Amino acid sequence: MRRTRMFRCLSIVLTLLICTACSLVPASPTAVPTATDTPVPTATPKPTEVPTATPEPTPVPKTLWLGDDLPDSLSAQLKRMVQEADLVVAESADDADAVIGMADGQELALWVYQPVAPFPTLTDDITLKGINAFWQGDPGHVANLSRDGHAVELFLTANTLAMLTQLLGEPSAEAKITIVEPAELISRAWDAAGHGWAIVPFEELDPQWKVLRLDGMSLLDKEVANEDWPLQMSINLAGEADEAILQALEADPLPQTNRDVTKITTLVMTGVTAMVRSIAYRMEIKGILYPGEEVNRLLETADLTHISNEIPFYSGCPYPDPVQQDLVFCSDPRYIELLQDAGADLIELTGNHFQDYGDEATLETLAMYDELGWPYYGGGANLEEASRPMIIESNGNSFSFIGCNPVGPIYAWATEDRPGAAPCDYDYMTAELEKMSQEVDVPIATFQYHEIYEYWATEEQQTDFRRMVDAGAKIVSGSQSHHPQAFEFYKGGFIHYGLGNLFFDQMQMLGTRQEFVDWHVIYDGRHISTVLYTYMLEDYARPRLMTVAEREQLLTSVFEASGW
Repeated sequence: MRRTRMFRCLSIVLTLLICTACSLVPASPTAVPTATDTPVPTATPKPTEVPTATPEPTPVPKTLWLGDDLPDSLSAQLKRMVQEADLVVAESADDADAVIGMADGQELALWVYQPVAPFPTLTDDITLKGINAFWQGDPGHVANLSRDGHAVELFLTANTLAMLTQLLGEPSAEAKITIVEPAELISRAWDAAGHGWAIVPFEELDPQWKVLRLDGMSLLDKEVANEDWPLQMSINLAGEADEAILQALEADPLPQTNRDVTKITTLVMTGVTAMVRSIAYRMEIKGILYPGEEVNRLLETADLTHISNEIPFYSGCPYPDPVQQDLVFCSDPRYIELLQDAGADLIELTGNHFQDYGDEATLETLAMYDELGWPYYGGGANLEEASRPMIIESNGNSFSFIGCNPVGPIYAWATEDRPGAAPCDYDYMTAELEKMSQEVDVPIATFQYHEIYEYWATEEQQTDFRRMVDAGAKIVSGSQSHHPQAFEFYKGGFIHYGLGNLFFDQMQMLGTRQEFVDWHVIYDGRHISTVLYTYMLEDYARPRLMTVAEREQLLTSVFEASGW
């Protein structure tokens, strides 16, 4: 009984233990809360932190200063560049980061300057020593520039003075230097009563200036190198130039120089050629090239050499008679060798002896020119050919030539079906010149005018020559004159009323022996200078260079006849 009760008690205890153990084990997996369940709070993630960049300072643009010594043409270009590129301009050179001027630095351009004087100046040469002496207050070395003994006065623009000051130092207070505006430079020097001169950049040369040879050199001579010229300015970029300045210079680059010899054309124009009578006789005796032994050294060096040959070449031409009395002229065809030796490039045919031996001789002459490739004007196989302008180009410069003969005789003039010289139809010529002035750089008109054995020009001659300039001619030249005549600057044109003879035999008076050879210089489409070479005819045939005294007499006489 007691054992039975003990087993019952143990059974109850075991049953309780089992039930307790079962209640500690979950009946199913933990349930996933639904949207209606209360959410379990979670930690809010922190936003990703972006590192903050340290701001860089805004670059300060470099400042630029344009030197006071810059030539006017470059200064204008650089000022335009500064404005268009919105560059910062310094208040002074000392405040600038970069300077364009004569300061040491990267070379941008080389500029050359030329001593000049008014055209009717007798002096031809000057020296660097003389310029330096004048600069230091001793005018004696350049005193020969004064025609009347007055103190020599140098006219400069402010920019050129600044350049020369860099080159030569501060001028002495004793040096007579006058600063003028660029537009007034020529007129002020001309008004200085024959004792004014100037120094100008090459690009500002003008026919109204006489170019003075400096230590025997001239910038009009192509063989002179810019680097060897005493008065030169190296235009440099100095200091610290930023990208904006460099880009502006690249977008609007400066010309490397103001004197590019590839843009220069030299045109030499001559007076009467008529290889007949005494000159032809000496060609037979002393050789065909005898007349040109000295003058041809000059003529052949020009880019374009103009010859006004008044008479025909004719295979039936008689042997020359030095005392021939009649005025019917021709040349042996062999004589053309003299013109070849002169380097002839273009022929004027306005002469009133062109038809002296009739159509056959005239056409034979034209055929010879055609065979040699020499263009001609002012005469031809018929009126149309004789009258029309001739156009020629050289070194990028273009020219037109038109000429006529107002004198006759009638048989010398071309007609619709006959060769000869062009008669003067002034309405036609002016219309053609107006047209040519729009098409070429340098329109030129020449005349076989009435012969005047004087230095001065007649009123009628002035009227007709000036009319050509009014129509657009830049150079007007009288080819008829057996005697040198006056000059004139008229409305931007250069007029020489008569050059005298070249190859002819007139020894009867001083005036017919005196000869001009005009050396015109054209640069980049513009007539910038005329150099006067002077010759004296000797032995009825041969031009030679004048002596100093002979040259001064001729220039003085012609300048006075010109009203200078």
